Amino acid sequence: MKPVFLSLGSNIGNRAKNLSRAMEELSRRGVKIVRQSAMYETEPVGVRDQAWFLNCVVEVETALAPRRLLATLLDIEAGMGRQRTVKYGPRVIDLDILLYGDEIVDEPGLTIPHPRMAERKFVLVPLAEIAPDARHPVMQKTIAQLLRETRDKSEVRPL
Repeated sequence: MKPVFLSLGSNIGNRAKNLSRAMEELSRRGVKIVRQSAMYETEPVGVRDQAWFLNCVVEVETALAPRRLLATLLDIEAGMGRQRTVKYGPRVIDLDILLYGDEIVDEPGLTIPHPRMAERKFVLVPLAEIAPDARHPVMQKTIAQLLRETRDKSEVRPL
């Protein structure tokens, strides 16, 4: 199976419990978690006047194709009460596909690798923790290289 990496984030309610619940939901839906990064408190990006996020990255195994995996993530978000009212605003849970092996997907509503992952320390720090040698299939750089080169200066600290 291809290594698939997902980003999980929350800044409303019990953030750690929200991340754990999302991981449980993934497992219930045939998405097996292979590895998990530590949880990190991260400064909000975009809308700065909100609570800090708790973020982590998981490596998963799944037979779901990328579009079906996205539908599963959106279903989990909706089931947990995610409401998309303010772009980059507060959220109970945020689930994103970062990498799906070395696949490149560019379709309406789905871009893999995640289009902004190289610009976000809150993604790169936990991803580099569990997969520093994973390669971004478009940029042809490892995650460790992307983390060293990112211009993002936002704070990311282990919980």
